[in-house]
Amino acid sequence: MLFQPAIIALLLASSVSVALLASVAPFAWELVRQWDISSGSEHQLRLERRTYLMSTLLTFVFATQLVALLLFVFNADKMAVMFVGAMCAVGTLNANAFGFPALIAQIVVFFLAAVWLVINHADNRAYDYPLVRVKYRLLLGILPFVALAFALQLEYFLNLKADVITSCCGSLFSGDAKTLTGELSALPPRQALALFYGALALAVASAVFHVVSHRPHPQGVHSPDADLLKTHTAEREGQVARTGSGYFVAASSAIAFVAALIGMLSFVSLYVYEHPHHHCPFCLLKPEYDYQGYWLYLPLFAATAAGLGVGAVQPFARIASLTGIVPEIAHRLSWIAAIGYLVFAAVATLMIVNSNLILLEG
Repeated sequence: MLFQPAIIALLLASSVSVALLASVAPFAWELVRQWDISSGSEHQLRLERRTYLMSTLLTFVFATQLVALLLFVFNADKMAVMFVGAMCAVGTLNANAFGFPALIAQIVVFFLAAVWLVINHADNRAYDYPLVRVKYRLLLGILPFVALAFALQLEYFLNLKADVITSCCGSLFSGDAKTLTGELSALPPRQALALFYGALALAVASAVFHVVSHRPHPQGVHSPDADLLKTHTAEREGQVARTGSGYFVAASSAIAFVAALIGMLSFVSLYVYEHPHHHCPFCLLKPEYDYQGYWLYLPLFAATAAGLGVGAVQPFARIASLTGIVPEIAHRLSWIAAIGYLVFAAVATLMIVNSNLILLEG
């Protein structure tokens, strides 16, 4: 099994990522303790030069982790034909005890990597690199998750046996299954619809609100002192409001992500398969369904990552060199989140409208 090209690519990407992050960790620790942008010492200059290289290297590593999630799921689906009883990626992941933990770990790494890339982008745009310590502390925190994801993937692929009889997706996502996924699959369609569209509407509304309702106040060069004081007060109040709405974008994005997955389990998948008992969210990726799942998952994950990125940069909005950069980045990410959730909702709605299945009457 290890000699499958996709498996080799996944393990190579994960192992190289762990190795590179581990090699950067000592420098990250040194930088966190000794970084001082106001110093002109030789040691500080050396740190600054190495930081440029490390930042580029880490950007490549975390970008690789974003793609690795897609490759992992794609490979699991393609390998389903090798196992007796497997119909899709679920059967492949159920072939041993490490499949689904490896997938969950890779999803966590995906969002952590996206957040790091957003913070790194904000830091690189500032003239004094105010987030160097922050992003390298975050790097040290992400390293164990990347290592865990690699360890789980390695155990998963090492323990794959072609002669294993695995279970199909019907046993895991059946409404009669005594599991969390079974309970979610059995949600009444009306409740699931309300949760699905309500959470998506909240995420889109919060992202759009963050963009359109908080604009920088114009500053008058020749304003009297009283007017200047009012302007500064308004700016501070506006900054607080932007920060609060930015956190709300992140929170609503996380809620929308969970609600979207629940909705796909409980009713969206039924409309695609035109079968009232087929709840699998992985069969959507198969060619017999025209790979429709990718039209759902790609905008969903991109929108959620963007929404979480909005919240990730909010703590730094008051840093002097980032006062203009953070709002710009947050606004751009908010638009990505809003558009991503709208695309996801539109695709799901189109699938429902074009289906011959009738779940709700009247």
